[in-house]
Amino acid sequence: MSSLTHFDSRGQAHMVDVADKPSTHRVAIATGRIEMQDATLELIDSGSSKKGDVLGIARIAGIQAAKRTSDLVPLCHPLALTRVAVEFATQPADPDADQPSQVLCIATVETVGPTGVEMEALCAVQVALLTVYDMCKAVDRGMTITGVRLLEKHGGKSGSFVAD
Repeated sequence: MSSLTHFDSRGQAHMVDVADKPSTHRVAIATGRIEMQDATLELIDSGSSKKGDVLGIARIAGIQAAKRTSDLVPLCHPLALTRVAVEFATQPADPDADQPSQVLCIATVETVGPTGVEMEALCAVQVALLTVYDMCKAVDRGMTITGVRLLEKHGGKSGSFVAD
């Protein structure tokens, strides 16, 4: 396993120097979900939330989060993103699979640059799901955000990663 790149030879945190890295096309895909009561999912699906289009607003929040990741995660580089896509799928409860009602989120982020966009994709998913929580908390404070993870990353010196 390689060493952690965000620490210098004295063990102090620093921003990684990417000046000598070539610009390549980079893509990252992340996912996560928010579990909720059946009635909460029905409100989202019907569009009858008092705050408006829950998933439409969460999509914009996720896109904005990807663009602002370096403001939130201290050692991330500010990046010129070329694409951010945030998609949702709703799934009603499946008692046979012991699965509650949920909203799934997938974020795809792309850039052409010297460093990857994994953090931007993960940040987009987290903030999109937090926005769903915020918009629905008046009816369901027990929602749970879970399963946030990187699915794929492509580009750069380390090549591709695809989760199991």
